[in-house]
Amino acid sequence: MGRVLDHVVYRTTVSGRENIPADGPVIFAANHLSFLDGPVMVGAASRYMHVMVKYDLFTGFLGWVLHTSGQIPVNRDGDRGALQFAKDVLDRGDCVGILPEGTRGTGDAAHVNAGVAWLALNSGAAVVPVAILGTRVGHEPRNSIPKPRRHLHVVFGEPLKIAREPGVTGRVSMDRATERIRLRLAGHILGATAATGQQLPADDHLPSKHKGQ
Repeated sequence: MGRVLDHVVYRTTVSGRENIPADGPVIFAANHLSFLDGPVMVGAASRYMHVMVKYDLFTGFLGWVLHTSGQIPVNRDGDRGALQFAKDVLDRGDCVGILPEGTRGTGDAAHVNAGVAWLALNSGAAVVPVAILGTRVGHEPRNSIPKPRRHLHVVFGEPLKIAREPGVTGRVSMDRATERIRLRLAGHILGATAATGQQLPADDHLPSKHKGQ
């Protein structure tokens, strides 16, 4: 499905595939703009990955497709079972895709959740930052789907290895790992927008209580 989206429905330019380790466990950590980000990332990668997907999409025909293709349902309120499933995938040397911002937004990685750091620390997997650009542009609402033949960009960055820090608590080590991944992803996204000329969307669709903050 991902390759059809990338190369039949849309025109996707992929760069940085040489940064993807040829073997061993890999966590692909991407920014989140649109419903299409996960499938577009899968279609662009040189290795297959199991993407962590919001659980309420696992209904009907789409749910069947997601289950049969090995995607991982996640409850955003906290899902240790999904994280353990993803760790099992990594422990056997395979790949997991994650959108650590959690919700669709501007995609600048200003905030990421700790799940990606937990997986990296507990599996030893390399973390490859991924910039997905063009799946939402301008002032398009968060639930919009881009029109066919739009030009998309997927840029894979250099892998990052995360290890536990000696002499600090597990909580501190987790917080530092989360921030390290966030900074690498945010910097990679900034570089990708400069290299491709494709800007992140403006997000005018935040709840009113968040506007002006």
